[in-house]
Amino acid sequence: MTTRIFGSGIRRREDPRLITGGATYTDDVQLPGMLYAAILRSPHAHAKINSVDTSAAAAAPGVVAIYTGADTDGVLNPIPCAWVPPGADLVAVAHPSIAKDVARYQGDAVAVVVAEDRYQAEDALELINVDYSPLPAVTNPEAAMQPGAPQLHEDAPNNQAFHWVAEGGDTDVAFEAADVIVKDKIIQQRLIPNAMEPRSAVASWTRATGELTLWSTSQNPHICRFLASLVTGIGEHKIRVIATEVGGGFGSKIPMYADEMIASFCSMQLGLPVKWTATRSEGFLSTIHGRDHVEYVEMAATREGKITAIRTKIYAGMGAYLSTAGPGVPTILHGLIYSGAYDIGATKADVYGVFSNTTPVDAYRGAGRPEATFLVERLVDLLAVELGIDPVELRRKNLIPKFEDGHDVASGITYDSGDYEPLLNMVLGQADYQALRQEQTRLQESGHYMGIGVTCYAEICGLGPSQVAGAVGFGGGLWESAIVRFHPTGKVNVYSGISPHGQGEETTFAQIISDELGVDVDDVSIVHGDTSNTPMGWGTYGSRTTAVGAAAMVLAARKIKEKARLLAAHLLEAAEADVEYVDGHFTVKGSPDQTKSIQELATMANVAWNLPEGMEPGLEASAFYDPPNFVYPFGTHLAVVDVDADNGHIVIRRYIAGDDCGPQINPMIVEGQVHGGVVQGIGQALWEGAVYNDDGQLITGSMVDYALPRAHLLPNMEVLSTETPSPHNPLGVKGIGETGAIASTVTVYNAVIDALRPLGITSLEMPLTPEKVWRAIRQQQGS
Repeated sequence: MTTRIFGSGIRRREDPRLITGGATYTDDVQLPGMLYAAILRSPHAHAKINSVDTSAAAAAPGVVAIYTGADTDGVLNPIPCAWVPPGADLVAVAHPSIAKDVARYQGDAVAVVVAEDRYQAEDALELINVDYSPLPAVTNPEAAMQPGAPQLHEDAPNNQAFHWVAEGGDTDVAFEAADVIVKDKIIQQRLIPNAMEPRSAVASWTRATGELTLWSTSQNPHICRFLASLVTGIGEHKIRVIATEVGGGFGSKIPMYADEMIASFCSMQLGLPVKWTATRSEGFLSTIHGRDHVEYVEMAATREGKITAIRTKIYAGMGAYLSTAGPGVPTILHGLIYSGAYDIGATKADVYGVFSNTTPVDAYRGAGRPEATFLVERLVDLLAVELGIDPVELRRKNLIPKFEDGHDVASGITYDSGDYEPLLNMVLGQADYQALRQEQTRLQESGHYMGIGVTCYAEICGLGPSQVAGAVGFGGGLWESAIVRFHPTGKVNVYSGISPHGQGEETTFAQIISDELGVDVDDVSIVHGDTSNTPMGWGTYGSRTTAVGAAAMVLAARKIKEKARLLAAHLLEAAEADVEYVDGHFTVKGSPDQTKSIQELATMANVAWNLPEGMEPGLEASAFYDPPNFVYPFGTHLAVVDVDADNGHIVIRRYIAGDDCGPQINPMIVEGQVHGGVVQGIGQALWEGAVYNDDGQLITGSMVDYALPRAHLLPNMEVLSTETPSPHNPLGVKGIGETGAIASTVTVYNAVIDALRPLGITSLEMPLTPEKVWRAIRQQQGS
């Protein structure tokens, strides 16, 4: 190999099958005798279920069976919540797969029809007669905790799911001593994930062996198997979960959903395969939502601009039930990262998890970190205005100085490595920041409103280690494992417990192994997604696949090289200490003609004709990797916007993303991840938002009403980077999949407010739609 494949922007190997229709998704799975399920969902956000009459539907053409919540008694256990933050007095309310007595959100499953085809099943749903008694509903998390609010669960008074407090340093003392305090109320509106592929499940129960095979659109098939065992009572060794091609997730395919368990239940009852696939509108109601915070936030500082403390009171909407990882998002992944990129002596997060008559909330791209970054960066901009300091210089003044092996922040976590100021300077130089400020002044004088937003962020990802996972209430480990195997012909299979779903990691993982073992990248295959032929893994989320999963692959590959060195020394009749490894070849020092390629050694190891005494045949290794800490990517983003004061229309003129994720395996894929994250974050700032009416009806339940970003609304992204390796994994890598979404929402929001400030507007609720901006301008103008 003449060039190092690690760091090369080669094309994604996944793309040809994905863009030509050659991929197999869960809904493409066809099995002999397969039946189709359709789920009847409550039209009410809160209602007592008096009776369910299925007689007419049962007589409909093609209908094989109909089940209600009563039929699942003694068969399906409640859907579990897998993250219970310690010291939070979390109320683990029962979450039935099919509602029995009360429906608690619009979209709650009430019955399921199984028919010979999906159209017959959908038609039969309309024949089911449910007698409901509607009950009062509440959708706002702060309102849900007020006296007199409708109660969702008898065992959760005031709808409080949990109360979690995390404080580092003495925030009360810091605020009492502060020269300046700035405050804000922030609404992190509810977001609805829209992966290209809707959720789907195919369940096949084999009665003779007592085995369940479940094809699922899951980001973590091994966790899905684990939780499916808890719900169905089937032993884990009797459950096989297959995540074939998964068309995006963004966190929405982390949870264990009732729907997969309903499909499994139907197959177990009928002894035939059963498929369920969500319609797009059904996904709006039943797939988890993200964000949903009401936040009261404040920052303390000295008159000179030194930030001394942050504290918050957060009402975090959990929806009607606690989703798989839901409670961990506004607590561990949010309240511990309030320092961001700054040296802040005290932080306090006071978080209430709240039940409401809405779709359950769980991780959505960034999961807690975007909300934390937003409140920190919003407060920094408010502080800059209060002090009359340029917002960039205020940020620079408070940045954490360069560190290479650990920096403790107030909340108790330890950042891995960071050098924040060079990236800030790089982004400012790319933008010509001072020229932009001068242009802004000139434009304001002529009645044109340009705004500039700058964000400095640091985030926590690469989720692990397992001891920490246990300490923070996560219901599993966070290590990863891998098997690397040479075939006799010198080709390599890598079996991974991690399961990518669109990130391009079949390519980047192959690049890593190619680089480690000195084989051609096309000779490396990545095997994932099927629990029957891959080692245990704890899932793809929190930007952990490369930092943790690939680290296990690297350790296995290095074990292989050590075995290959021993075999090379034996075959070359040299001392092991005299055998050198360079780029896939083992050579005797001083004798370059005495060499064996690793592929030749793979052949010899597999045929086992001439092995050293005591060496086992084959050339393969397994490894487990449990990281010693999280990883902490960081960066600076800058947005320039123009706001039309006549109609409220916002144009993003420029967007510059500067991120440091450590060494980049494939810069093209890194850039793609940044682009995608930035777009999703901008979507929250300007367009996206779930809206419920007072009765709990989702009135943004389709793409007609829920606005997603469009390409023509966005500028060309300018992507910059620095490289600060993490000391916490063998590759030095950090995550990149969520950074764009973490930084971009507040960057664009602050830019818009910066443009509107001369008009007297200092705060608006997201999304910043043209109508909302126009009305705010008219209100300020008194018209």
